[in-house]
Amino acid sequence: MYEVTTENSVVVKAVLVALITREQSAEKTDEYLDELAFLTSTLGATTEKMFTQRLEKPDVRSFVGKGKLEEISAYVKAENIDWVIFDDDLTPSQLRNLEKELSCKIYDRSLLILDIFLSRAQTAQAKTQVELARNQYLLPRLTRMWTHLERQRGGTGTRGGAGEKEIETDRRMIRNTIDVLKKKLEKIDKQNMTQRKSRGKIVRVAIVGYTNVGKSTLMTLLSKSDILAENKLFATVDSTVRKVNFEDIPFLLSDTVGFIRKLPTHLIESFKSTLDEIREADVLIHVVDVSHPVLDDHIHVVNNTLADIKASDKPTLLVFNKVDLLKDEEEGLTVKEKIEQLKTTYLNKEENDVVFISAANKENIEELKSKLRKLVEAKHFTIFPNYLKNTYY
Repeated sequence: MYEVTTENSVVVKAVLVALITREQSAEKTDEYLDELAFLTSTLGATTEKMFTQRLEKPDVRSFVGKGKLEEISAYVKAENIDWVIFDDDLTPSQLRNLEKELSCKIYDRSLLILDIFLSRAQTAQAKTQVELARNQYLLPRLTRMWTHLERQRGGTGTRGGAGEKEIETDRRMIRNTIDVLKKKLEKIDKQNMTQRKSRGKIVRVAIVGYTNVGKSTLMTLLSKSDILAENKLFATVDSTVRKVNFEDIPFLLSDTVGFIRKLPTHLIESFKSTLDEIREADVLIHVVDVSHPVLDDHIHVVNNTLADIKASDKPTLLVFNKVDLLKDEEEGLTVKEKIEQLKTTYLNKEENDVVFISAANKENIEELKSKLRKLVEAKHFTIFPNYLKNTYY
């Protein structure tokens, strides 16, 4: 159980719901629910129970079947549950029906991630990006967000005259807010583009990876700066850039937002300028949690996201982090044998170089720096082909 208490010791209690389908096995569903529980704890709630149901496809009315919904409803009422969280996106009608049936706050996966991002954003850019994404997401779902919207708005002074539904007024307000946020973000994007151009001809390196794999810890280690690193999903939302020198080779190192499966589309679109740090990078450091049981899936999600944003063709150093958390398998491989197996597998599978480290314990960092230096150096001398190493530092 992931348990989180707020400062005033009030525990927000949640239950999680997911489906087992032909496309998603029971094992995969359990894995996704564990991740959803971690997301839930990141937002500050305790996971009390997980519900699953086998269905060919989600019920159009309530996502789960009638019997399962009654079971969930009984538990919610008996245990005073605050949130019910679904591991897939819900339609506006499903959200409305579920809220009416369960009488508590309903989250789907996208809204949960959006609210986490909103709670983690620090800079004006990140806050604007998340607010834009959240408003775009909520626009078609206003019927569940404000129960008073079913009432008719009467009187004078409202556009459309007497009888206009409050929901239409609120939709118009949200559309106006979206327009304002888009213009604000365009202005910030132009400022950031100018800043990136002003960095001059210097190699850029971006750290990428699934959320909570140790990117910020590695960033702190390489840049020798104080970067937030927590054992929480999306500890980093804002992009951080630091200048680093490997002897006579300078480069810019950026820590970017972590990826996750089914990252909300609106969020990807809104984070365009943050993702530009990845698109415009010369070299990528792809960090992987080697101790995670489904690390292959995490690598696949990151590679697909990089392909989606057209950043998959860059020289990449594949860094398997958290080797300190590996343990000998019972009746199986030792840690050393497992690392050798992974090294062989990924050297054959990927065109990228591979290194195994523990950023937390500073293990094998010199090999990491050596491999990274070669990639940075190769790009550096394409920028300054006619100069000796020591003439431009």
